[in-house]
Amino acid sequence: MKRFKFVQSDAEIISHSGLSLIGQAVKQYTTLSQELDKSVPLRHGIKHSDVMKTYLGLIAIGKNDFESIKTIDSEFYFMNAMGLDEIPGEATLRQRMDQQAKTFLPIVERASIDFLSHLQPKLSPVFTGHLPLDADVTPMDNSGSKKEGVSRTYKGHDGYAPMAVYLGQEGYCLRLELREGKQHCQKDTPALLARALSDARRITNQPLLVRLDGGNDAIENIDIMLEHQQHQTDEEGAVDFIIKWNPRRLDKEEWLKAAEQQGCWEHPREGKRTAIFSETITRNWNGYDYQVRRVIRLSERTIDKHGQALLIPEIELEGWWTSLDNVESEVIKLYADHGTSEQFHSEFKTDLDIEQLPSGKFATNALVLATSVLAYNILRWIGQNGLIKPGTSKRYQAKRRRIKTVMQELMYRAARVCKTARSIQLSFGKDCPVFSIMDKLYQRLAYG
Repeated sequence: MKRFKFVQSDAEIISHSGLSLIGQAVKQYTTLSQELDKSVPLRHGIKHSDVMKTYLGLIAIGKNDFESIKTIDSEFYFMNAMGLDEIPGEATLRQRMDQQAKTFLPIVERASIDFLSHLQPKLSPVFTGHLPLDADVTPMDNSGSKKEGVSRTYKGHDGYAPMAVYLGQEGYCLRLELREGKQHCQKDTPALLARALSDARRITNQPLLVRLDGGNDAIENIDIMLEHQQHQTDEEGAVDFIIKWNPRRLDKEEWLKAAEQQGCWEHPREGKRTAIFSETITRNWNGYDYQVRRVIRLSERTIDKHGQALLIPEIELEGWWTSLDNVESEVIKLYADHGTSEQFHSEFKTDLDIEQLPSGKFATNALVLATSVLAYNILRWIGQNGLIKPGTSKRYQAKRRRIKTVMQELMYRAARVCKTARSIQLSFGKDCPVFSIMDKLYQRLAYG
């Protein structure tokens, strides 16, 4: 094996050519720059839009700390890729986001929905024809820090407990609301659901299936969905729901007797029998009675999964509130798919590296999450349109690509920056396997 000789050339080579896609996505399909610059008058200094687009670029390559601004390898390329007049320093980036966090937050959140509504990404429904709308809490471990809002989460560590809302089986993120670690998952959820439903209707008219965990077993959430449906147009599809029932401290023996009366037992294995049935329950909220279907699954085990006989039978009680008319087994199957949202949480926390939030201020960290949502949705769209279709990747076929895969395949693609009198060119290697993909994506984003 021959040894290599390391030399340094005069060529300007950058390692993140994919940032050119991020910049065009923001420029062509959002009004982020215009709204930020109009939000707070600025007599002098770096524009608000330059500050936030700089941070967006860092998030898109997996860097969330403010110090990462020092690692930019080519300021010329970064400025042109993200459409900047100036690149802020670390202190300016941190201070501006601290000072204007509450003002910038709704603007950045709106930009993310604008991007999706203008591009109209392909959204895959479940077998009922509904687009899943999954809302779930994902604790973020910030142990050992004294950041504002950090407290004990239900996972047993100190951190935050933000709630995310995802649309479609592709997992586009509509909301990622920062919450204190100790906050109960139901607090502020009705308002979040109302905003998420409005966001979803800006993107699609397809029927929606809202799926919530047992911590959100509250009639108030159902009321929000029914109220939203009453104000829909004729073109918009239904809003249905599946919410995990929280049995709390109900007597399981009484439910066992009810299952015996139903006479609908199945025996999936020796020592285990399962009863699945439905009932209609009247629930009251603000003086109104709601008739809601509840699907029940009760399992009795006399032998555990390891073959050990139990002295006392083990009873497991589960249930789901739903507006669907599907048979019980289909309702349970639909809710089980809700667990896919855990994969989307992981992409935020690991691929975009935002679990350890960078600021000590709660409002600034909320802005960090909103910026990460915009980066996540752009990267998700890039992956769905660049790495999914036949012939676009040598990888196995899949319904979606992880954000990590998008970053490795497209964002971290090296290129040479060539400046001419009238243009700036990115020159890729002759054996670059994704050159045609990068070119098509850029043409789509830059020229429509």
